Amino acid sequence: MLRIGLTGGIGAGKSALSATFAKCGAVIVDGDVIAREVVQPGTEGLEALVAAFGDDILLPDGALDRPALAAKAFGDDEARQRLNGIVHPLVGKRRAEIIASVPADSVVVEDIPLLVESGMAPLFPLVVIVYADVEVRLRRLVDQRGMPEADARARIAAQASDEQRRAVADIWVDNSGSPEDLVRLAHELWDNRILPFAHNLSRRQVARAPARLVPPDPSWPDQAGRIVNRLKTASGQRAMRVNHVGSTAVPDLPAKDVIDVQITVESLAVADELAEPLLAAGYPRIEHISSDVAKRDARSAVARYDRSDDPGLWGKRIHASADPGRPTNVHIRVDGWPNQQFALLFVAWLSADPEARDEYLAVKRSAVARAGGDTVAYVEAKEPWFLDAYRRAWEWADATGWKP
Repeated sequence: MLRIGLTGGIGAGKSALSATFAKCGAVIVDGDVIAREVVQPGTEGLEALVAAFGDDILLPDGALDRPALAAKAFGDDEARQRLNGIVHPLVGKRRAEIIASVPADSVVVEDIPLLVESGMAPLFPLVVIVYADVEVRLRRLVDQRGMPEADARARIAAQASDEQRRAVADIWVDNSGSPEDLVRLAHELWDNRILPFAHNLSRRQVARAPARLVPPDPSWPDQAGRIVNRLKTASGQRAMRVNHVGSTAVPDLPAKDVIDVQITVESLAVADELAEPLLAAGYPRIEHISSDVAKRDARSAVARYDRSDDPGLWGKRIHASADPGRPTNVHIRVDGWPNQQFALLFVAWLSADPEARDEYLAVKRSAVARAGGDTVAYVEAKEPWFLDAYRRAWEWADATGWKP
């Protein structure tokens, strides 16, 4: 199952986007619909709202007077938090019931108005944000929904900012154009990213990226930050630390457009426990690579550690993203083992040593030319350089006092 978190500011067009996804075959779990359901007359949700805000939020027939509740709940932070504290748990419970009832190979789009505000973004393998300028949203709320302008502005102001939404967005959909433009964008997104992602995930396949260098992308750290948060959430207490590593973590270094992340664990047994949680997060395990990588890592080790030539101490587990839009490698290594320490050291060393960084870039360019786009050939072409780089990096660490 591929779960997608969909959100955006009120009036941005979440419902229109989810409606198109539904026509494509997605199962839509609409937070607004559920939020209405859990406060129907006779529900514990409505009873709790009346206790918190007074019986003047009820219509004569006993139903919830939503404008009256909004006038009370969106006037200050404390009231809004009280509202959210009542409604969010009930919505979450009902959402879980719906998701548990759908087929295992479904694409589930969860339309959650306060996904950012509630900190739920890391729970999803993919987060889609629908954007429209504040004034555009305001006009939609006033002209199309008949909302008083003051109320519309208060609702907009009470929600997350565009900057907060960008921080969690894997995909940013600009809905400033026509309804037809949004439908076209939705179909392109579905065909080119969502459906391939779901296909890969159902088959436990990863998205491959060619061995091709691209200029440094200033958004790599932000993208890695989202991935790190997602992996921390999926790993829970099993992860001792989660770090952005590899070339994309080194400032100003051209690299393959692949984010590398290291999860540090207590043992390989713990790493094995993460197989299913990481799969649910969008990162299938690459079953056949662990021993090969361990052997290559071991050959690259030098005698700094008495035990570093033991392949057992260079073992790891590796996962990779099933999302074709964001190729990612997830390396799970054991705390204190040479490969775990070197992954952290390598980023620090290259970030601090421009000459070493330039030298490595030359090696990478040569490897790309020799590999012809093949990732395995690219890795093998770089391997001889690491024999000496390992020693030099630790010499730098000793000289500077760097610790993993």
